[in-house]
Amino acid sequence: MNPSLFMKFDLLKSNTSFRMIFIARMISIISMGMLTVAVPVQIHSMTGSTIQVGVIMTLEGISLFIGLLWGGVLADRYNRRTLVLIGRSGCGLGFAALAVNCFFASPSLIALYALSIWSGLFGAIGITALMASIPSIVGKENLAPANALSMLTVRIGTVISPAIGGLIIAATNISWNYTAASVGTFATLIPLTRLPSMVPSKQPGKRPLKALAEGFSFLFSHKIVGSAVAVGTLDSLGKGVRVLFPALVTISFGGGAFEIGLMYSAVPLGAMLGALTSGWAPQLKRPGAALLLSCTLSFVALGALTLSNHLYFALLALVVYGYLGATSSLIQITLVQSHTPNPLQGRVNSLWVAQNVTGDTVGAMGFGLLGKVFAPMVGTFYFAAVAMGITIAMSLGFSSLKGAAFIKKKVQKVSTPAQNLTPQTKNMDSEVTTS
Repeated sequence: MNPSLFMKFDLLKSNTSFRMIFIARMISIISMGMLTVAVPVQIHSMTGSTIQVGVIMTLEGISLFIGLLWGGVLADRYNRRTLVLIGRSGCGLGFAALAVNCFFASPSLIALYALSIWSGLFGAIGITALMASIPSIVGKENLAPANALSMLTVRIGTVISPAIGGLIIAATNISWNYTAASVGTFATLIPLTRLPSMVPSKQPGKRPLKALAEGFSFLFSHKIVGSAVAVGTLDSLGKGVRVLFPALVTISFGGGAFEIGLMYSAVPLGAMLGALTSGWAPQLKRPGAALLLSCTLSFVALGALTLSNHLYFALLALVVYGYLGATSSLIQITLVQSHTPNPLQGRVNSLWVAQNVTGDTVGAMGFGLLGKVFAPMVGTFYFAAVAMGITIAMSLGFSSLKGAAFIKKKVQKVSTPAQNLTPQTKNMDSEVTTS
């Protein structure tokens, strides 16, 4: 079968459950994306402190991380559909409470902190359960197109939602931003209630920490999944380059706010193009090798933006970087999900998202430090060169990943030590009851 260049939308037509997820994700990403504008604006207007803005974003990130790990354990124990609905409902209530807080003459700063933590926690639980549900809903043979479509919703949502949030704040006030986010989040319950019940197979009761440790054990012992996550961690570190965009524009390219905006738009544009032109990905015979190649080339593109003082050359390099990064992410998550047995999907998916979030945060801090020690161009070049060297070393060392293929049918055996998994986990890959 000849692969198509462009993404296929057939799954949206043929799979009702996935279509409901697609609709809900689009609404959810737009609704939650508006908060990326509202919360920082309100904190800064109340305190006048950028440190307070940083603190609340850090606390929300910590709650998201904890929620991901906890949500992964829950998603492998309880009905994933129920967890998705609980996560969405919790977020909706949190956003509604943020709106109510705005109507007081003196909004509570403590409430703002607490509700941001609340929303991060419930959001993570919902995300983890939803990601763990995808393999059983679409089948492993459809994971690549399903993940490409999910990526597209994220890219579109992250581009337009902050703009919508800014317009609402400019036209009315912050309370209406929170209200719109709450209404949109509750609206996602309409399509999500149409999902089938997804109950993981019953496993011997374990303490949460022991269950989480089992997820880590699988991740580190499975050569393909562990290697894919390692590549993903390095890839996510590179995304932190965005913190240097203002300095690059003002120091190296001689631009201003408009040019900075172009740089911030270039990477998402490339990522959107990557998602739209991912029709060939499901037909890859050696996706592991393609993952290593795309990750290596992405750092080549990142380093290329330092080779010229012309802004438009840098923008082109960032578009290519975004394209290759999206390709890498698509292959990563598809490999991880297709090689993970269903009884572990919750925990392994949560760990994949957690490393993505953590890598991005650490990368941003690292680039910030590089910007203090070196000129922005020099710091970016050094990072790209070192990262490219590491990916080349991974290409030489990760032999299992290089030869890995997508699993498109039930797996009878899992490449992990027998003592680390329950009998159900070792022998069954599709133990999710749907009705």
